[in-house]
Amino acid sequence: MQPGCVSIKDRWRARWAAERPTAFTLARLTLAGIVVYVAIDVLLAFLRPGYSLLYNAESDYGRGPWFWVMDANFLLRCALSLTLAGALYRSARPQDQVRGGLGLLVGWAVCSGLLAFFADNPAGYPKLGSGQVHLLLALIAFVCVAAGAIVVSVNLRSSRSRAALPLAVAGAAALVLLVLTAGHRHAPGGLYERIFLGLELLWMAAVAARIARTKVSWQPRRAAARSTAGC
Repeated sequence: MQPGCVSIKDRWRARWAAERPTAFTLARLTLAGIVVYVAIDVLLAFLRPGYSLLYNAESDYGRGPWFWVMDANFLLRCALSLTLAGALYRSARPQDQVRGGLGLLVGWAVCSGLLAFFADNPAGYPKLGSGQVHLLLALIAFVCVAAGAIVVSVNLRSSRSRAALPLAVAGAAALVLLVLTAGHRHAPGGLYERIFLGLELLWMAAVAARIARTKVSWQPRRAAARSTAGC
């Protein structure tokens, strides 16, 4: 191959990269996913009025009638989290050290999706072995998103979203409260979990909204996009 020529393989890679969803598109998908996720959570509260918003965890909707709605929401949470990670990856500037935070967000997304396949053990139902797996996956997911939100917020430029870091810190504080009160019979664990999830979703929405407004994707220069005569 002559100097300066680009192989067919490199041209296909460049074409594939150019046709991938932009950060703007991924951010808007994230925002839409968050809206649908919250709407389904509200719907479940009406479908299962016997569950307490103060004491029952969100995962409790995954047993009994309408369990599949909660399972679908777990999968949606996985999808919207992955789209946010993709939007951050494609919009991050070279000086934004966000890779570690993106790895944590992907961990949160994967564990959230796996929750759909391991039912928990709410009161009044036979104990299942999957309940312990569910708790472990939930703990990993919660720690990942709390840590990932802080890492991403700290390493992004402050102009990206002023609300991101305060929301991330508040979410981490809510997680600490949730963990400290876990197992306490009269503690409103369901409320603490919803506060935590709400703060993390607000953080995700704040970051996604900022990316959607900028419409800028910072990507490496594609040398393969050039066409040289004589190749």
